[in-house]
Amino acid sequence: MNRRTLMIAAGGLLAMPQIALAKRGHAGRTGENAGPGDSGSDEIVSLWPGRPPGGGGPHGNIAIGAKGAISNIAMPVLEVYRPARPTGAAMLVAAGGGYKRIEVDTESRPAARWLAARGVTAFVLRYRLPGEGWHDGPLAPLQDAQRALRVIQAGAPRYGIAPGRIGVLGFSSGGHLMGMTAARSAFQSYRPMDSYDGLSARPMAAALIYPIVTLEPPYDHTSSRIELVGKHPSPAASADWSVESHIRSGCPPMFLVQAQDDPISNIANTAILEDADRRAGVPVERHVLSSGGHGFGMGQPGTPTGLWPSWYESWLSRNLA
Repeated sequence: MNRRTLMIAAGGLLAMPQIALAKRGHAGRTGENAGPGDSGSDEIVSLWPGRPPGGGGPHGNIAIGAKGAISNIAMPVLEVYRPARPTGAAMLVAAGGGYKRIEVDTESRPAARWLAARGVTAFVLRYRLPGEGWHDGPLAPLQDAQRALRVIQAGAPRYGIAPGRIGVLGFSSGGHLMGMTAARSAFQSYRPMDSYDGLSARPMAAALIYPIVTLEPPYDHTSSRIELVGKHPSPAASADWSVESHIRSGCPPMFLVQAQDDPISNIANTAILEDADRRAGVPVERHVLSSGGHGFGMGQPGTPTGLWPSWYESWLSRNLA
């Protein structure tokens, strides 16, 4: 049987007659924009029941760059990786790329395959990029992340997921996005569109790998800061888009990993977030690697970066059981 990509309108995820089929690799302006190449996923789920909120956005096909990074995201979607033996847990996974592209091939897809091999249903998020003409600007990726958690909850019976066992995993700027999603789960980033938007957008656990956390000086020399708040933001804007500003009691437990020699996200990023978590009483586990730089994804065997997935697996067993 040939594999097919299921283009599922979010409003009809549980209403099977609304499913439309499309071959993987077809790209275009509307729903077809969802699938360049073969992601290896089992299906693709569209997040919104029509155009995303706010209006605007790019035209044409998804652009595929170096190492499989994607941009020109007209239609945000979820790539679904279903395990052979689901445990009931699920993970929303977001790759980085400085909010200018999404490093799906080196970060989120390998993570999704790793999770699926361990019984976790993984959902790779292809989110909108704020600099691609979306009228809601920096809110666009956060809207997609919040909506994704609601879509996953709505589809929980279909995927064999327990609604209380949904977490998030993010890398680099994707770590910033998942951090904001975890810290600002009650924030209404868009006007409700359908019954799905009555569901919670709070994940039960958040793992952030070499994340961008703060956009405030002196750690504001990142692409993420420029794409989200511009080259010369106000102090208020920088603070509002910094994850640590929104940590409160009741935020989900956090797992943080970063290399001491990270040249992109200063090691202070995870230290700042760890401190904010501890002050708020949020359970946090932070690992600092002796080396590894930035962008190591699921790690390289035989190096310090190869250690973190086993630590993460142990943490998951305690926090997403």
